[in-house]
Amino acid sequence: MKKLITVLLCSTLLSVFPAFAGTGHSHGPITKEMATQKAEKRLQSLVTKGKIDKSWQDTKAADVQKKNYGGTNEWVVTFNNPSINDKTKQKLYMFFKLDGHYLATNYTGK
Repeated sequence: MKKLITVLLCSTLLSVFPAFAGTGHSHGPITKEMATQKAEKRLQSLVTKGKIDKSWQDTKAADVQKKNYGGTNEWVVTFNNPSINDKTKQKLYMFFKLDGHYLATNYTGK
């Protein structure tokens, strides 16, 4: 009897509190503007964590495009920073799935 009461109580509690994803949560494709915002926020995070030079701090996205890699479309957000001495690291590329999930950042664009 004690087990039955416990099971009924737990199932009642679980049915009373539905799960919500929260505001701004979506599984659909994001817009170009949303990809830009996500990339700029990620850029700030990379600077704060010391993963990239501080000179990237106030850099805004220079270009945002949808590109196809191996049959999969992705958002590619490009940042330019001419103050970097190493020319191979003056462009930074960020990749996002079309639903907004972050994939990677690199200096090659590949």
